[in-house]
Amino acid sequence: MMGWGNGHGWMGFGGIFMILFWGLVILGAVALLRWLWVSGKDSGNASRKTALDILQERYARGEIERDEYERKRRDLEG
Repeated sequence: MMGWGNGHGWMGFGGIFMILFWGLVILGAVALLRWLWVSGKDSGNASRKTALDILQERYARGEIERDEYERKRRDLEG
C-alpha cells in the first residue's frame, strides 16, 4: 500500500504527452511529404529548361535588351 500514492498525479500527463508525441510524428510526416512533393516538382521543371530557354524568357519579360539577348544567344549556341 505504500507505493499507491507515488506519482498518481502524473498519470494524466502521460496521455497528454502521448497525444503530443503522435501529433508531432504526424506533423513531421506531413511536412516531409510536402517537402518531397515540392522538391520533386521543382527539380523536374529545372531539368527541362535550358540556358537558352531562360535567356528567351528574360528577353520576353523585358529584363534584357535585344543586343544583349543576341550576344548571349550566340555565346550559348557557339
